Amino acid sequence: EPIVQWAGAGATVPLCGFGYTLAKGTQEAVASDGFLGAFMGGAAACAGGVAAAVFFALLAGTFFRPKGKP
Repeated sequence: EPIVQWAGAGATVPLCGFGYTLAKGTQEAVASDGFLGAFMGGAAACAGGVAAAVFFALLAGTFFRPKGKP
């Protein structure tokens, strides 16, 4: 959280943002579910982002085909 406050949007971009989302989701799940939340929190927090990335990658792979080398 201090890094997000200091860096602003720079700390929430893809790689840093993914780690931040995992950590924040785990913290919140541990606070509400206890020890079991340590195992479920990160996955639950990132599920939407990962699902969107997989969907858009599938969509792009469907419409755009790579061309062979000449």
